[in-house]
Formats: sequence, C-alpha cells, structure tokens
Amino acid sequence: MKVFADGLLQGKAALITGGGTGIGLATALEMGRLGAKVAICSRKQEKIDKGAQALKAAGIDFHAGLCNVRERAEVEKFVGEVLSRFGKIDILVNNAGGQFPSPAAPLQPKGWNAVVDTNLNGTWNMTQVVAQKSMLRTGGAIVNVILPMERAWPGVAHSGAARAAVANLTQSLAVEWAPFGIRVVAYGPGTIETEGIQQYPKPALDALKKRIPWGRTGRPEETAWAITFFASPACDFLTGETITMDGGARLYSPDFPVRKIKEE
Repeated sequence: MKVFADGLLQGKAALITGGGTGIGLATALEMGRLGAKVAICSRKQEKIDKGAQALKAAGIDFHAGLCNVRERAEVEKFVGEVLSRFGKIDILVNNAGGQFPSPAAPLQPKGWNAVVDTNLNGTWNMTQVVAQKSMLRTGGAIVNVILPMERAWPGVAHSGAARAAVANLTQSLAVEWAPFGIRVVAYGPGTIETEGIQQYPKPALDALKKRIPWGRTGRPEETAWAITFFASPACDFLTGETITMDGGARLYSPDFPVRKIKEE
C-alpha cells in the first residue's frame, strides 16, 4: 500500500537502529522507497544480513553494519561510517530496544541493567553522537520508539521505567535543541505483529489482543508509516510529544465489550 508521495524524503539520510527486522526494517524500506539513503544497524549479524538483503532487493541506497547501542565506542564508529558514506544524518530513528517478561520482585540486577542500558542508555548514546557529529550543525528529526506511556507496565517494569525516561528525554531535548533545528518526537506503538512478541506466552498475547478496541494487532508497515510521517516535513511544527498508536488499547475498559478480534 502506498501512503506518501514519491520522493518525499529525496536527498535525506536516515539512520535506523534495530533496522534489520520488524519495525526498524519496515521503516528503512519505507523511507528508502521515498528517496532517502538509509543506514541500519543491529548487534546481531544475522539480523543485519536479513535487512541488507531486503534493502538491496528494493534497490535502496543503504549502509548496514553491526552496532551495539549500549557501547559508546561502537556507536561512534558506526555513526562515523554513515557520515563517511552519506555526509550527513537528517533523520534518526531510535528503534533498538527490547525487554523480556518478568515480575518485578525476582528480577535480577543483570536483567534490569541490560534492559535499561539498551532502551535508555543506548538511545542516549546514539542521539548524542548523531547530534554532535551532524544534527547540531544541519538540523534534523529524531523519532524515539518507546511504549505507550499512559498506563503501568506490570510484568515488564524494567522496560516501562526506561521508556518513560526516554519520553522525558524527548521533551527535554525538544526544548534544548529546537534552536538548532532539531525536532524530537517519541512514538509508542501498541501490540505489533513482529518477531519480538513471540517470546510472550500465547495466553498473555491473546489477553492483550482482546483489549484492542480496533479489533486487531498492528502491522510493522503501519508503524513505519507513522514514524515516516513524524520525520517528514508534514510534522515540521511537531516536537516534544509522545504519540501513541495502539488501536485504542490504552482506552480499554472491561466494563465495555470490544468487538471480536478479526481473523488475520
């Protein structure tokens, strides 16, 4: 399905973390189709290989490489490679992240630190390096992919805490970096059918799906359209906001029945 005009991002360079699969790859493909040069990274070679194959097949000008966003030195190296290839970075999509299901009480420090380090510190590492090396001179748009923040996240408190911090970071940077022509937006997709949700037990996923008033889960391409929109000239007056797109799930109440989940 075609949503945006051809050439919308012509002449732009976009960097998408976690760009080898799922939401990240869908975003890279959409932005590339619209004319952007695209850089993707992941900490796993097999994911980068998958993403690179898809981008190559689509005829997109891209750069792909390994980068663990937790490691500052790796971020510095990868951003340097992108700038050597494309000369600038106009769009940054901080999509790399993740969590695992665990009650808070037995959660080990190692698990907490790993999730916070990826979702919060990794986002900060990439954001600051891209700003220092490119955007503070040229301006740009940053989209931080987080979680819907209107409710609690029992069972993944470690991720909820880190993502809430990114939402506040989004607000702070939107004000501080506005004079440099940098917009910063956070985006909270709901339950999206990607490889990542397969780690959760089926009963838990079924329960989540039944709380979506729209009657289905989201698709990666839909999140890619949203991210592209936020990064596009259409949102030039939008900054500092956290926007949720979850099919109405955050508004769900058991007092009001929702329609039957569609068969996909």
